[in-house]
Amino acid sequence: MQHRAKAARSGNGPSPTLTFFRQWLKNPLSVAALSPSGKQLARLMVRELPDTARRVVELGGGTGVFTQAMLDHGIAPERLLVVELNDELHKFLHNRFPDSHVVCGDARELPAIVGSNGFDREGRVDAVVSGLGLLSMPRSLQRDILRAAFEVLAPEGRMIQFTYGPVSPVPRETLDELGLTVRRGGFAWWNIPPASVFVYQRARSRPITPVRAGERGGG
Repeated sequence: MQHRAKAARSGNGPSPTLTFFRQWLKNPLSVAALSPSGKQLARLMVRELPDTARRVVELGGGTGVFTQAMLDHGIAPERLLVVELNDELHKFLHNRFPDSHVVCGDARELPAIVGSNGFDREGRVDAVVSGLGLLSMPRSLQRDILRAAFEVLAPEGRMIQFTYGPVSPVPRETLDELGLTVRRGGFAWWNIPPASVFVYQRARSRPITPVRAGERGGG
C-alpha cells in the first residue's frame, strides 16, 4: 500500500501502559491483559491483513497498539473503524486517533455500529482485527461476536484474533456452527504474555449444480 497515515496525536496525556493498567485494576475480567500488546504481536496481526485490504474494523482497540500498526501499514485513518467498549479507553483512543472512526460500543452490535457510522457505504469491510479476550468468554458470547463480525465482512474477508495460548480460543463446535475455518498465523514469543495469532474465514461451500426446470421432480 502506498498510503501512509500521518502520525497519531501524541499530546501530554497519560501513557498507554498506565491507562491500560488502570482500567485492568478497575475491571480485570473485561480487560484481557495487564499491559497493552507488544509490537511483535502487532506486526503479526497486521501481517495477516489481506494484501488488498482497504477498509478495516478493529474490535477492542485498547490503547491503540494495533490501531497504530495498521495506520503505519497503510490503512487510511478514515477507512479504519475502532470499537472499544471501555469508556475511558474509548476516550483515550478518540484523542489519540482523531482522524479514524472511534466508537464506544459492544462488538455484538457491530452491524448496527457500522451502519450508523456510514462505514458500509462502500460495501462490506475487508478485515476485522480483534483484541478482545475471546478465551475468557462463554461460548454464547464468542458466537455472537463472530456472527456480528462476519455479517459486516466481505465474502473473502477475514477476522484476525490473538489469544494467550497455543490453540484457537473458539472451539471447533462453534466454528462448525457458524461455517468458519481457522488457521494459525504466528506466535509472538516476546509479547507479555506470549500470544498466538489465529485467522478465521468462511468455509468454502461446495458448488451448487443448477437444476433446469424440466429436470425438477414432480408433485
